[in-house]
Amino acid sequence: MRIWATIAVLASSWLMFGIIASEPIAANSIVVQNVIPFPPPTNAKQITVSSALFGLKRVDTKGNVTIFQTTRVPLQEGNAYGWRIKLKDYQGEVKWREVLHLPKPPESWGTDNGENFSMSADGMTSVTRRTQSAPEGVIENFWTITPGDPVGKHRIEVYINDRLISTFEFEIIPVKQI
Repeated sequence: MRIWATIAVLASSWLMFGIIASEPIAANSIVVQNVIPFPPPTNAKQITVSSALFGLKRVDTKGNVTIFQTTRVPLQEGNAYGWRIKLKDYQGEVKWREVLHLPKPPESWGTDNGENFSMSADGMTSVTRRTQSAPEGVIENFWTITPGDPVGKHRIEVYINDRLISTFEFEIIPVKQI
């Protein structure tokens, strides 16, 4: 009796799902004919950059951060360098990704906030991912020179939604001894 009940259940499920049919179904032609394009989400606004700065980070006595624009960063412990990007007509949170390429591996890597950080197997590329509040459409990130950082040409690429929005090429230069 169990066998007949099982056969009846299987046969009815096959019929319901179209596994047993009297003639083949041309599924490909039906799928292609019934494709309905979906409009992009209305909240997916194209992000555009109105300005992008790179240089040395300077903090005044009131705590205001400015960027001294340069492509040559002195290899002096404590110097902070980085970027600031102003997004046109944008407010809210932004998910960005920064890829930092070095000429050779540093002695050590480190981040402050325990943020989403990874590095390549050869130690010459790091990836930082962050969700940042962007008051007035401004996002930024800075690195601090530490002992063992390499001199030479560096490059930072900044992405939003997997789209490259800015590239900064710069050089870390040795400080002349006095």
